[in-house]
Amino acid sequence: MNYTLKEIKSCSATAENPDALSGQGGKANNGRKGCPCVEPLAAGVTKTLLHKLGSGTIRKIWCTIPPEHPEHLRNLILRMYWDGQEIPSVEVPLGDFFGIAHGRQKNMVTPYVGMQDAKGFNCFIPMPFQKEVMISIENDSDTDVDMFFYQIDFTLGDTHDENTGYFHAQFRRENPCEIKKDYTVLDGVKGRGIYIGTVLGIHNLYYDHLQEWWGEGEVKYYLDDDEEFPTICGTGLEDYIGGGWGTNEICTPYQGAPLLDDKQGLYSLYRFHHADPIYFQKNIKVTVQQLGSGERKWAEAFYGDKGGCYKAAGCPEDSHLCLFERSDDYCSVAYWYQELPTNPFPELPDRKRRMEGI
Repeated sequence: MNYTLKEIKSCSATAENPDALSGQGGKANNGRKGCPCVEPLAAGVTKTLLHKLGSGTIRKIWCTIPPEHPEHLRNLILRMYWDGQEIPSVEVPLGDFFGIAHGRQKNMVTPYVGMQDAKGFNCFIPMPFQKEVMISIENDSDTDVDMFFYQIDFTLGDTHDENTGYFHAQFRRENPCEIKKDYTVLDGVKGRGIYIGTVLGIHNLYYDHLQEWWGEGEVKYYLDDDEEFPTICGTGLEDYIGGGWGTNEICTPYQGAPLLDDKQGLYSLYRFHHADPIYFQKNIKVTVQQLGSGERKWAEAFYGDKGGCYKAAGCPEDSHLCLFERSDDYCSVAYWYQELPTNPFPELPDRKRRMEGI
């Protein structure tokens, strides 16, 4: 944290002071907590949470809704627009943005995003803007959110130069994934940027066979002029989130697995590149293989000729164990900074596709 005194102004937008005006907080009900939330956030409504002109930086975003509503966590769509762009640089379902996939709530605390005590949603990622900021939330469910609490803390007067990156986040889902084709976390980005993190949700479509491990796929980063092969390639999903030989439920500041639900085959993983940000100068593509490991007979039974078995590291050629291709249900959030303009995102999956299996 930098404690250098600066000519900048601290501001905060809430339901009570949506325009983030000076000296206008806490006025409702004679200063006795008269308007703490949007009540309700009606179905089909898009609410502007912040709109300001000038140069500044979003410092923290906090919000919460009544718990245990997967349809709201997956169908409240958070969008952010920088410097007057008409297309969003952030377009992500609320729960996924704050780090947990599948419309679930779990305790997760990181310096980036998280769900404290599974109920308070926090984002500490700095988000600079030079001319204008607009943040909105759309209730794209068919039921009202009884109470939507939020607070966006930001500063005005920050100085940003031409090399300042703008924050971006994008949601994707593929259900089921195409076999023998890597799942795409991010593609279509143009210009210079820095990739800072991934939230990955996996729905194991064969979760009734718990001996079968789904997490052998390599995470790949294709940078700039990469074509057939990537510059950065990992060794497996549990390795990508800092573990090894499988994973347990765990949360660390920059990587972990806050959700491992074997009963429903639902898993949520995260990795933030705090010490190893990934720089690109022209473009970036991020993918993950769908590879599992287990008995050859399972691979053959589930996938037949489509799957294909591969020798697992350390196993003899005639071993009954193998790596094999999978076809599961994947979703993801990619977080990155880049220069403007934002290249248009792929169309956000509609409500039906967002809610499959939730």
